[in-house]
Amino acid sequence: MKVEIWSDIACPWCYVGKRRFEQALAGFPGKDGVEVVYRPYQLVPDAPETASPHRAWLAERYGPQSVAMDARVAELGLAEGITYDFDAALHANTLLGHRLLHLAETEYGAEVQGRLKEALLKAHFTDGVDVGDRAALAEVAASAGLDRERAAAYLAGDEGAAEVDAQLAEARELGITAVPTFVFEGKWAVQGAQDAETFRKVLEQVAAEIGERRPAPQPVAPAGEACADGACAI
Repeated sequence: MKVEIWSDIACPWCYVGKRRFEQALAGFPGKDGVEVVYRPYQLVPDAPETASPHRAWLAERYGPQSVAMDARVAELGLAEGITYDFDAALHANTLLGHRLLHLAETEYGAEVQGRLKEALLKAHFTDGVDVGDRAALAEVAASAGLDRERAAAYLAGDEGAAEVDAQLAEARELGITAVPTFVFEGKWAVQGAQDAETFRKVLEQVAAEIGERRPAPQPVAPAGEACADGACAI
């Protein structure tokens, strides 16, 4: 079974959704046969290359409600073992990070890509790292098992740029407007940071469908908590 997770590095619900899906997958009997890959999505594609404080940017864009947005996600994140430090977080363009994830998938495989995704989310939301900075990204890549020099050289040029652009276009063609969006076997989509039990049921339904080759109810859950166009549900 192949699961493609469309998400952004700067999406707090994507971090929660990742942890909840991993919890469901850990208890799934067929987990060894599930391939998980991460696909790019940019909530703020026009974010400048120079990073700025997350708090200031969010307040300017969404006003007083931005404080509640961060507080709710931070509280729920603790239940998933995530520490959000929104005071330290930086608003940055995530395109380079998505290129790095493409490098990890194509040259190291899905498992290493998954480790890199976790490292990038932690760097952005917990450690206050500028995920739009090439040198910082090379260090994060090395922490996830990639070669630092290869990552730095890759980001210095335009390798992977066309491929990532094509995947961003694919997301638009698929009608993805909010993340995280989990696409199972290229057929069934589940949107939002669903709870682990919902993800478990979807995994079981998809496994039954592709294993038994007979019609089954489409495992599409109601939209869960997600981010769209830079905004997150509160």
